[in-house]
Amino acid sequence: MNNFIFSYPTKVYFGEGIAKQAFAAELGKMGERVMLAFGGGSVKKNGIYDEVKSLLEQAGKTVVDFSGIMSNPTYAKAREGADLAREYQVDFILAVGGGSVIDCCKVVSAQAELDEDIWDFEYGKGKFPVAGIPMGAVVIVSGTGAEMNAGAVITYEEKKWKGPILGTAASFAILDPAYTKSVPPIQVISGAFDTLSHAMETYFGASDKDNVSDSLALAIMKNTVDNMRRLLKNINDMQARSNLMWDSAMAENGILKCGRLTDFQAHQMEHQLAAYTDCNHGQGLAVIHPVYYRHIVKDASEKFARFAKAVFDVNTAEAGIEALENFIKECGLPTKMNQLKSAITITPEVLRQVADTCNIIKSGPRELSRDEIYEILMECM
Repeated sequence: MNNFIFSYPTKVYFGEGIAKQAFAAELGKMGERVMLAFGGGSVKKNGIYDEVKSLLEQAGKTVVDFSGIMSNPTYAKAREGADLAREYQVDFILAVGGGSVIDCCKVVSAQAELDEDIWDFEYGKGKFPVAGIPMGAVVIVSGTGAEMNAGAVITYEEKKWKGPILGTAASFAILDPAYTKSVPPIQVISGAFDTLSHAMETYFGASDKDNVSDSLALAIMKNTVDNMRRLLKNINDMQARSNLMWDSAMAENGILKCGRLTDFQAHQMEHQLAAYTDCNHGQGLAVIHPVYYRHIVKDASEKFARFAKAVFDVNTAEAGIEALENFIKECGLPTKMNQLKSAITITPEVLRQVADTCNIIKSGPRELSRDEIYEILMECM
C-alpha cells in the first residue's frame, strides 16, 4: 500500500428516527440563521421538510429556504445559493436530499466565503478553499456517499462540463433509512448502483496484491448486490435499505481509497455524457460499466477474476462481467444509451464530443485514448 494520511471529519447519526437525537446534539452549534436546502419539492410532499423545519424553528432558528436544486446540480445554481447565503448572512447550511443537494451545498458553502469565482480559484489558480459556512446533511437518497466528503460534482452548463469542485464537508450527517422510502424505487436502485460503481472503480485501480482496501471493496460490492436483490423482492425491506445506506457511506468515506490509486474512468465518461444529456448518474453508469470493463479485462485479468468469484460466485473474469451485465438487467436499469432519459437525442456526433472532452484517468488498469472512449460509448448505443 502507498503512504497515506486519513482524516474523517463527518459525525454520522445512523438509524430510524435518529433525526431528533441528532438535532438535539447539533442545533446549538448552528448559529441563528440556517439555510434549509432541498430539491424539487418532494421533501415537502412527504413531510420531511416540515419535520426538519419544525425542529429548527423550535430551537429558535431563522430558516432561509434554498429550493429547486436539480438532479445534476449546475454551477449557476450553486452561485445562486452562495448569493442567497451572503444576502441573509447564513450561519449554517443544512442540505436535505440526495447527493445532488449535498454536492450543491458544498460549493455554496465554500463560494459564499470566497471573494472570487470558485471555478477560477480551483481550475485557474490551482488553489482550494480552506473555509466555508458550516454545513450538515440529512440524507434522503443514498448511493452517492456525498455526505462523507468535501468533493462535489457540478455541471457547468456553459462549458459543457461536469466534474469535481472541492467545497466543504458536512460536519454531521443524518442517515435515516426510513427517509429513503420517500423516493421512487428506481431512484433507490439507481443510487445503490452508484455505490456499487464507487466500490468497483476503487477496486480496479492500480494497487499491490492482497491489500486490505481491495478486500473491503469486494465486501462492499457483495453486500450491495445482495441487498439490492433483497429490495427487488421487497422494496419495503428496511434492513436492506439500512445496509445499502451504510454501503454507500463506506464506499465514499475514504476508507476504501487509503493507500491506493483508483480507476474512476467510467465515472468520467458518465459525467461528461451527463454534461451533454442531463441523464441520471447511476443509470448512465449502468450502461457504461460492462462495456468499459470488456475493454480493460485483459489488463487486470487477475483482479477481474477475484471480483467475479467474490461478488457473483462465477469462476472467470469474463463471466464476472457477464454476471454484472445480467445483474443490471435484473435490476431493471438501462443497458443501452437509447434507454436513458436524455435532454437531447444521443447521436454519434454527441458521443464524439463527449469522448473528446472526457477526463482521462491515468491510474486505471490501462490509460484509454479518446478514440477508444468513443468506441466504448458507441458500443453502448
